[in-house]
Amino acid sequence: MMTSLSFREVWEAKSRIASFVQSTPILYSEPLSERTGARVHLKLEHTHPTGSFKLRGAANKILSLPEEDLKKGVTTFSTGNHGISVAYIAAQLGIPCTVCISNRVPEAKVNRLKKLQAGVEIVGKSQDDAEARCTELERDEGMTVIKPFDDREIIAGQGTIALEIMEQCPDVDEVIIPLSGGGLLSGVAFVMKSIEPSILVTGVTMQKGAVMQESLAKGKPVILEESYTLADSLLGGIGTENRYTFPMTKAFMDKGVLVEETHIEEGLIFTLEHHKMVVEGAAATGIGHLLHCNDLQGKNVVVVMTGNNIDHQAVTDLLAKS
Repeated sequence: MMTSLSFREVWEAKSRIASFVQSTPILYSEPLSERTGARVHLKLEHTHPTGSFKLRGAANKILSLPEEDLKKGVTTFSTGNHGISVAYIAAQLGIPCTVCISNRVPEAKVNRLKKLQAGVEIVGKSQDDAEARCTELERDEGMTVIKPFDDREIIAGQGTIALEIMEQCPDVDEVIIPLSGGGLLSGVAFVMKSIEPSILVTGVTMQKGAVMQESLAKGKPVILEESYTLADSLLGGIGTENRYTFPMTKAFMDKGVLVEETHIEEGLIFTLEHHKMVVEGAAATGIGHLLHCNDLQGKNVVVVMTGNNIDHQAVTDLLAKS
């Protein structure tokens, strides 16, 4: 399977983003290890200043642009975390930035975008609607669209996570990755499989609106209606003209798992109680899967903890319910 991505591009990304993106810690989870019989490590991508792994891809893409394009500014469509990361890098570089989002994006993420001085446009009910507005801004104002996932530089940037995992936990047997548009999984899985093909890659997502999973089942990108989920960062389409992440996910993901909403909630509460970490639903999806997985005995497992941008009220409501 040709991916149009090379291992060199990931190393170039690591060098390019070094002044903006620091390596994140990896944490051995004793409670999860005891629960599963595996040796479980958590890759703490929510510790970036933007609160998510998306900083890596956004930095790599923006820093790869020519100077004349940077002056015209950047725009993106996002369920929140990618938009926050694009806005953060744009602010660091002092360039114009407009983030287009749907009306499903939580208020906490909208407020974060505004604090970063990004222009925010709320468009329609889905990421596809927001993407259409970005295309208009590109056409009318010359802004560069920074795609959330289906882009070589974005994928290469996310792939730098795998370089760190291999340094921090070189005996990893399986990596568990939240799956939405597939930029994270494509980058991490590409690097993992390039280094050691036997490493298992498991993609986890919520049950309703799992667009990548449904697209893989149908053999082509499909469009699904979005519905409420605690893992709101995993919402959004993959694009009917998907060039990279659909074929790369198909090539490199060994197993795709749909995680029940109650298990995602359980994962968030477990992380808060046992590790004193507040993470968003997307990050808790991997933990929710682990808590109900029976085939990890003796394995070295790494779970990518993707982000922490969650409304305080959502956490309060969840604690009151539990």
